[in-house]
Amino acid sequence: MSVSPEQVRHIAKLARIAMSNAELERLVPELNNILGWVEQLAEVDTGGVEPLTAVIDQKLRLRADAITDGDCREAILANAPDAEHGFFAVPKVIE
Repeated sequence: MSVSPEQVRHIAKLARIAMSNAELERLVPELNNILGWVEQLAEVDTGGVEPLTAVIDQKLRLRADAITDGDCREAILANAPDAEHGFFAVPKVIE
């Protein structure tokens, strides 16, 4: 598969990229080269290969889901300028 200068001009127009004729002529062989690499990759048989998210096998380091700190509401609210009913009280912001 290859692209023509008209197709590249159309793609540039769709992407709203202004291109001069010199830039357009320079881009056509580059895009054709990229499409050639994609075609080359499509020839590789990947039937027995499982999909990967990363090349290196990584395991999540999990920790126990245990409460290590808590039950200190009163100590935290003691630092608040204003507290009501166990919550921070803030001024109304809606006019």
